[in-house]
Amino acid sequence: MGFFDFLKRKPQAELLQGSYDIVCPFCFSKFSPEDVVFRATHSREDDEDYALGEDEQLNRYRERFGLDSVHDIEAVIHPEDVPEEKHLYAGEVLIGLNDRYGELTRRRLCPKCHNELPVTSGKVPSNIISIIGASQVGKSVYMTALIHTLQNTTADHFNAACMPLTAEISRKFRTNYEEPLFGRGDLLASTQKEKMQEPFIFQFVFRDESKPPLTLVFFDVAGEGMVEEDYLGLHGQHIKNSAGILFMVDPLQIRSIREKLRINHGDKPGEWAPQYDEPRDVVLTMFKDFIAYQDNSKTDIPTAVVLTKSDMLHALKDEEGEYIKSNSNIFHNMVHRNYFNLTEFENMDGEMRRFIEKVDRPFKGTMDVYFKDTAYYAVSALGSNPVNQKMETVVSPIRVDEPFIWLLYKLGYIEGRKE
Repeated sequence: MGFFDFLKRKPQAELLQGSYDIVCPFCFSKFSPEDVVFRATHSREDDEDYALGEDEQLNRYRERFGLDSVHDIEAVIHPEDVPEEKHLYAGEVLIGLNDRYGELTRRRLCPKCHNELPVTSGKVPSNIISIIGASQVGKSVYMTALIHTLQNTTADHFNAACMPLTAEISRKFRTNYEEPLFGRGDLLASTQKEKMQEPFIFQFVFRDESKPPLTLVFFDVAGEGMVEEDYLGLHGQHIKNSAGILFMVDPLQIRSIREKLRINHGDKPGEWAPQYDEPRDVVLTMFKDFIAYQDNSKTDIPTAVVLTKSDMLHALKDEEGEYIKSNSNIFHNMVHRNYFNLTEFENMDGEMRRFIEKVDRPFKGTMDVYFKDTAYYAVSALGSNPVNQKMETVVSPIRVDEPFIWLLYKLGYIEGRKE
């Protein structure tokens, strides 16, 4: 992957003409820009078409995530009910309507769930990043460390800003995720399967206006659902319509690592889950759900395989490097600025491919068969091991943003350079 690979891909700045299919960042439905509907900006008691009322589609969505129903909300307007000359376009994209009372609305909604779409929807490609993985791999902790790192350091290194889509998302993320982990050092509880988490939607916005913003949707699917077909079929829509995947793998999911750590450390109560889903099981379930229907039964969605809790691998390191060398790069943080460092990437990817090949060849083989475009990473969201669900030192993430930066590179947002 050198400089010429970058030239072959269209930079995002060249993709600004025309219109693009929209992937709703709330329900992950995919549709054409002309299929949007609109929310009226006013209400009228003398016209039942414009009266305040219940939006059943919106409330069905909210119920799915345990959110309160909205009983009095402005009406939904369908473009076909408004004369063509009252339609407002930006280029080829329908962005507004003048309703029968001459009131302009630009509040575009998803036709399936009736949530309000980002203003850039349809004007730029809908790029959604999904975090997936089996139970116990620490997806919630990784998501928290990643967004915290993107907001506080990474975005600035690429002349960008990482911002929540709404004030409500900002409040929930700060209160339920960021403050407990980074403020108090409390470990986050696992996501429960029966409790669906509403997507966390952020935008990575570049100061260079020729680059469209990247919409980040972190949909924290409960891990145990990732190996149950019905659950994945119901909630796996976001994976199919993703532009990139972060596939979390816990070292303890891999039997050979688990046994090696047991030998080195013995069983410590509370530090081992009663059972672990094999990483390959997650891949096989994904294959049956959607990869099997792709061309050549492979997916070309760029997928970063992210080995979490890399700080645990200190117990496996030695000078000969049977598993990991003592001076391995994975234990040291790496900062990418202005471009993606391809030399560093090739070193990390090569080392982790060899490691995974050694400790879990069936998983590596399954990934090679079903995924066309992969990269392998090791990250530590915390920097050290917690004790009794509590951090004893300051949370210091290691390499958490690297898989995301690789996806930025693969999607043409940034260039890559060798050193």
